[in-house]
Amino acid sequence: MSQRRQQPPAEIDGGRESLRADCGNCFGLCCVALPFAASADFAIDKDAGRPCPNLREDFGCGIHSRLRQKGFTGCTAYDCFGAGQKVSQITFGGRDWRQAPDTARLMFDVFPIVRHLHELLWYLTEALTLDAARPVHGRIRRVLDATEALTRRDPEALKEVDVMAQRQEANTVLLRTSELVRATVRRKAKDRRGADLIGADLKGVDFRGANLRGACLIAADLTGADLRQADLIGADLRDAVLAGADLGESIFLTQQQVNAAKGDLATKLPPALTRPAHWTA
Repeated sequence: MSQRRQQPPAEIDGGRESLRADCGNCFGLCCVALPFAASADFAIDKDAGRPCPNLREDFGCGIHSRLRQKGFTGCTAYDCFGAGQKVSQITFGGRDWRQAPDTARLMFDVFPIVRHLHELLWYLTEALTLDAARPVHGRIRRVLDATEALTRRDPEALKEVDVMAQRQEANTVLLRTSELVRATVRRKAKDRRGADLIGADLKGVDFRGANLRGACLIAADLTGADLRQADLIGADLRDAVLAGADLGESIFLTQQQVNAAKGDLATKLPPALTRPAHWTA
């Protein structure tokens, strides 16, 4: 039985749109503020606060269409949940760090904080679309509104936000949402929260209603697996094979998780997510 509304309220759809990355309205913050190390995901080392050498003057990426070929697969997986444009256009009022270098340090400090808060907003917004979670929709809305209010603080106040405390508050209602949704599956699913499933052969496994929170599924083979009503919050899906898998009604799945995995045209995704361009046919 589907747990998603066919047509979520307009306010939810609108809220979800603001949680999608809009690189055209961002000052390349993920390309500057965040550090990365030479690895399978990144071709070079880069310190936090130092612009990536591929960042252009207009804040676009000079190798955007060739990131994977150039060794920057991590860039194709990353998702800021709309924090980039929020910090660029709202928190700092459209003043970029090149024209106003005095804002740079604070902007780079604030960006990851807003990104964490926007990730929570993504989960909370999704929870409001789930029919099974109706009993806690009021609580979800209150936590969502409080989290959104934090993202609209001025830069100095944002820097002092206790992200962990807000995560704990959100997690209370998200856990309850997960329980309500997974209870709709009429079978006893094994609790695999935090399970080490690296490289596991999970082809065709029935994970309906499973708790896979924080599970490590790096390079696991989930070909044809059924993940409907499975809680995937925080699950590591890097290089996981999702060919033909059904994630159409998985809960708390993010674009970043999908981007990091390997799927195909037969992979079913929740309607709020987009099939990555690098997935094979």
